Amino acid sequence: MANPEHLHHLRSGVDAWNNWREENYKIKPDLSYADLRDVEFGGAYLNDADLSFANLSHAYLSRALLNRASLRGAQLPLVVLQDANLSRADLRDANLFHAIMSRTDLTNANFRGADLRDADLESVDLRDASLSGVDLKGANLIGANLTRANLSGANLRGAFLYMATLVESDLTGANLERAKIYGISAWNLKKEGIVQKDLVITKYDEPEITVDNLEVAQFIYLMLNNQNIRDVIDTITSKSVLILGRFTDERKAVLDALKGELRKRNYLPILFDFEKPTSRDLTETISILAKMSRFVIADLTDAKSIPQELSHIVPHTPSLPILPIILEGQREYGMFEHFKRYPWVLSLHAYQTPEAMLSEIVEVIIEPAERKVNELRGIKPPTH
Repeated sequence: MANPEHLHHLRSGVDAWNNWREENYKIKPDLSYADLRDVEFGGAYLNDADLSFANLSHAYLSRALLNRASLRGAQLPLVVLQDANLSRADLRDANLFHAIMSRTDLTNANFRGADLRDADLESVDLRDASLSGVDLKGANLIGANLTRANLSGANLRGAFLYMATLVESDLTGANLERAKIYGISAWNLKKEGIVQKDLVITKYDEPEITVDNLEVAQFIYLMLNNQNIRDVIDTITSKSVLILGRFTDERKAVLDALKGELRKRNYLPILFDFEKPTSRDLTETISILAKMSRFVIADLTDAKSIPQELSHIVPHTPSLPILPIILEGQREYGMFEHFKRYPWVLSLHAYQTPEAMLSEIVEVIIEPAERKVNELRGIKPPTH
């Protein structure tokens, strides 16, 4: 039970309490089992204090020093910190085993080395918090906001992360084995050395499905439970056509017209201007767009960026038909001869005028490209 003298000093106010702590720095305050509901101790020196089984619900403890404090609550009644404000609090090495801290403001709090096993952290705000090396095994983090939180080396094995937000969070070396991640939002994470084995992507009342990657988990669950997403994926992979060429005013007009004709025929044309600066690495961008496409139309007229684009596509996508076209009277660039030996590169088609090319688009572009798609995929043409 709490030491009456220690409780007396605490209830004298923050300034009096902190002065007493400074004068008696060797004393470790015993505040166990104390009823401290609705206390306002912002900035209080509670380091090394024994707050086991104390009730701190609705407490205001912003900037409080709680490093090495014991808030242990192994059995009922548990440590209660519901709706408390511990923003910027120092909780290093604190014992919070089984503590109830739901809806607590823990922004910028320091939990390094703390024990949070089986703690109830539902809907807590842990933005920018330091949880490096923290033991969160089995913890309830449902709906928790972990944006930019440092979870490097943390133990999240079996933790409940339903609908938690992990944006720009540091999970370097963290262990998420068997974590429950239904509805998680995970974006731009640091994941070097992370253990993400058997992540459970379904709700507790659904048949269990596990995967080994956070980002893949989100995608798979969307695929399983959202027909619209499946329709979008099917459309992208079966109808996308990547169009490459020069983006000068004259050539862009031809490419736009080609895009319009493909759209009329229920294709999804993708026109990307590689001559403009891009924040993403060119190789990565062209690879992603190509792998999304059913076939590629490459206009070699006045070729400039085309050699670089095709060098990233042709050797690495053997299942992707490449249909080169060129304005009659021009010659293809020298290196293109090298690509003719690849069986997925079709014969070069020379068109007299843009209008003629568009009028013959089915015969000279779409039908040859579709035949090559079927050939590369091992699909036999229908017999008549």
